Amino acid sequence: MSDAHAAAQEHYESLCRTFLDQPGVTRESHESPHRTGFGPAALKVDDKIFAMLVKDWLVVKLPQHRVDALVTIGDGERYDPGGGRLMREWLTVGPQAEAQWTDLAREAHEFVSQRAA
Repeated sequence: MSDAHAAAQEHYESLCRTFLDQPGVTRESHESPHRTGFGPAALKVDDKIFAMLVKDWLVVKLPQHRVDALVTIGDGERYDPGGGRLMREWLTVGPQAEAQWTDLAREAHEFVSQRAA
């Protein structure tokens, strides 16, 4: 495991601990009966994913207009789960921007919480 990979994993674990005491927040595991395949360590609120770590990048669910704005200013990229199919409401943020991860995860948590209500 590279130092960069270990650092990204550690930062994501810290981020998870920040959210797991929030009402309705759970963490998907390999054993989850409702596993989506999106990420074995995905953070969920009311059973809807709002953040996950994919290849050392944070992936968060945000409104499309917010993703558009962040991509335009260079603060992230649209998430591609494979095959070149970019997701409108999913943003990826690299490990070089770990300082933004918690704020973006909070924003994603709020967005998904509102949609689940």
